[in-house]
Amino acid sequence: MGTFKIEGGHQLKGKIQPQGAKNEALQILCAVLLTPELVTINNIPDIVDVNKLISLLKKLGVKVEKLAKGSYTFKADNVDLDYLESDQFKIDGRGLRGSIMIVGPLLARFGRGYIPKPGGDKIGRRRLDTHFEGLIKLGAKFGYSKEEQFYGVEAKRLKGTYMLLEEASVTGTANILMAAVLAEGQTTIYNAACEPYLQQLCKMLNRMGAKISGVGSNMLIVDGVDSLGGTEHRMLPDMIEIGSWIGLAAMTKSELTITNVSWNDLGVIPATFRKLGITVERRGDDIHIPAHTDGYEIQSFIDGSILTISDAPWPGFTPDLLSIILVVATQARGSVLIHQKMFESRLFFVDKLIDMGAKIILCDPHRATVIGHDYKSTLKATTMTSPDIRAGVSLLIAALSAKGTSTIQNIEQIDRGYENIDERLRAIGAKIERVS
Repeated sequence: MGTFKIEGGHQLKGKIQPQGAKNEALQILCAVLLTPELVTINNIPDIVDVNKLISLLKKLGVKVEKLAKGSYTFKADNVDLDYLESDQFKIDGRGLRGSIMIVGPLLARFGRGYIPKPGGDKIGRRRLDTHFEGLIKLGAKFGYSKEEQFYGVEAKRLKGTYMLLEEASVTGTANILMAAVLAEGQTTIYNAACEPYLQQLCKMLNRMGAKISGVGSNMLIVDGVDSLGGTEHRMLPDMIEIGSWIGLAAMTKSELTITNVSWNDLGVIPATFRKLGITVERRGDDIHIPAHTDGYEIQSFIDGSILTISDAPWPGFTPDLLSIILVVATQARGSVLIHQKMFESRLFFVDKLIDMGAKIILCDPHRATVIGHDYKSTLKATTMTSPDIRAGVSLLIAALSAKGTSTIQNIEQIDRGYENIDERLRAIGAKIERVS
C-alpha cells in the first residue's frame, strides 16, 4: 500500500492544468464498442480507473493504440464475446464501477451484455436498477445469478420506447442511451441526466451517425439507426479536479491559476465556492484564485439563516465536490450546513478532520454542520487513511494546510481519480512525498 507524507502549512504558487474528465472518460471509452470503425479519443486522464477500463477493452478484443500522452485509438472490429462468460471477466469486471457501461453498447450491437457486480467507492448504496430497467423496457431479457452476483441482458433486436427514469442516474442514462442509438424506432428518455459529460457522449454519438435530440435537457429523444461509424473526440477538463484546486488554494492561502477550465461547462461550481467567501476570478478560460491572506467569510441566506450547501442532479451542485466544500469550510469565517443527499456513507470521513481539530458536528449520515476556525486555530497534522477518491483528496487538502507532517495511507484510492497528483502538487510548491 502506498502512503503520502505531507509537510503542511506552506503557501503554494503557480499554474496547474486540470486533467481530462474521469467521469466522461468512463462513458466515452465504453462507446467505442458501438462501432467496428476507428475511434480516436484525446485528453484521456492517466488514472487507475480509466486504465483498468482500457485494459478491460483490450481483453474484449478491442485494438488499442497509444498515439501520445492522453491520445489513443480504439477499433472494436473483432470483439471476443466468449470473454464475457469467462471466469477472468468475472474478476476483471468487478475492478471498477464504470465497467457497468459496457453492457448497453454490447447489448445493442451484439445482442447480449454481461457484467459482474461492479466495484467503486464505498460511499453508500449505488443501485443498478435504473440501468437494467431501462434496458428491459427496450426489449432485453434480464438474468441475474445471486450466487456469483453476475448480471446479463440479451435481445435479438432492441425496440424504441418511452421511459421515465426513476432517478436521473448519469451512468444509467449513458448505458440506456448507448443501447437506444441502435434500437429499432424512437426512444424517449425522460428524467435523463444532463450533465456536461453526458452531453459530450451525445455529441460524440451524433458525430458517429446517431440521431439524438434534446441534448443538454432532461428529455432525450433517440431515433435508432442501423450502424455507427468512427469519430474523433476530446475530453473536457475534469470539473471535480478544478473544484479541488479552488479549495486547495483557499485552504493554503495560495495564489493559483487553474488553466483551460472550460468555464461554460462548470455550472454552479464557481458560484458555490464564492458563497464560502472565496474569490474566483475568470481570466479568459482560466480561473485565478488570489491568496486569501485575510481569510474568507461564509455568506448567510437573505433572511440571515445559516447557509446550506447540498448536492443535486445537474445543473445542481455535484455530490463529488461536497467533501471539498466541507474541508474548505473548516477554516472559513462562519458556519455552513453540508447536506449530502445522494450517498449515505460519504460524510463518515469527517471523524478524521475532527481528529485534526476541525469543528464539525455530524448531525446524521447525510448532514454535517461546520463551524469555521477563521485560521485562528490551524488544523493539526495526523495519520489517516483515504476511504474513497473524493474524501482522500479532501484529507490531502487538509494535510497541506495543517501544521506539521501528516501521513495519508491507502493512496491507491486517490490515484484512481487524480493523475500524478504528488508530482503536480510539488510543481506548485507542495511538500509531498510518495512512500511505498
